[in-house]
Amino acid sequence: MTSTQLFPGFRSQQVEVSPGVNIHALIGGDGPPLLLLHGHPQTHAIWHKVAPSLRERFTVIACDLRGYGDSSKPAGDSDHLQYSKRTMAGDMLRVMQSLGFAQFSVMAHDRGARVAHRLAADHPDAVQRLVLLDIAPTLAMYAQTTEQFARAYWHWFFLIQPAPLPERLIEADPAAYVRDVMGRRSAGLAPFDPRALQEYARCLALPGAAHGICEDYRASAGIDLEHDRIDIGNGFRLPMPLLVLWGAQGVVHRCFAPLREWRHLAQDVEGEALPCGHYIPEEAPELLLARALPFLAASQT
Repeated sequence: MTSTQLFPGFRSQQVEVSPGVNIHALIGGDGPPLLLLHGHPQTHAIWHKVAPSLRERFTVIACDLRGYGDSSKPAGDSDHLQYSKRTMAGDMLRVMQSLGFAQFSVMAHDRGARVAHRLAADHPDAVQRLVLLDIAPTLAMYAQTTEQFARAYWHWFFLIQPAPLPERLIEADPAAYVRDVMGRRSAGLAPFDPRALQEYARCLALPGAAHGICEDYRASAGIDLEHDRIDIGNGFRLPMPLLVLWGAQGVVHRCFAPLREWRHLAQDVEGEALPCGHYIPEEAPELLLARALPFLAASQT
């Protein structure tokens, strides 16, 4: 099974973004460009329930982040720069430019939303509108970590351990890792199409995938925080309209105040909690579309 079965009418493409690094994307639809970015431990397949509606209005580009899915998984370095959100955001900018899009909107979930935040911060002229799903800013989440958060988001602290310990444990049974991490959230495994779960497990078992996701988190606990602190120190705030949505049954809702935190970092912020858990595109696709489509369509007026 390939993920294209979940995305009828989409075409698959590999885009070289730097020497030896390719980003896998599914592309479909016709209209203003919309970049979709996924989270951990998933792939672009998270969007399969909303993609048919989105492609009616947008040219949809659903990418796998570097280290995930069928994108390249370069070896990390001592400073984790290969997986800094700045580097990962640069990947996505080059994907969109290679497809002929100098400006575009972004909707992103979880880890992808952290890449999208950095993409919007580093390239504000390129990002027209931004939808971030079920995250508070990375720096705020680390700074405000409580016992409740640490217990719920244990993987944040497991994955940043030095290589190769977490990689070795994930590689012992990648499918179990997917089921356990995703299934222990508020909704269990019920919201997930078995084909999507199969795709997540297939991709996590690929060579280098466990290392890629660990490096993603290691960067977020180090170099990414430095970049975020520089933005704050410079008084920079995202200039484009930002829609923040999160799950009322999720950890972000229980442990943080997402709207308040994003208003510290962006000029024009709206948002709300949706009656679901963490995996909004798969748990509550209709609610996501009802809230996100009017926001994204405003860029066309």
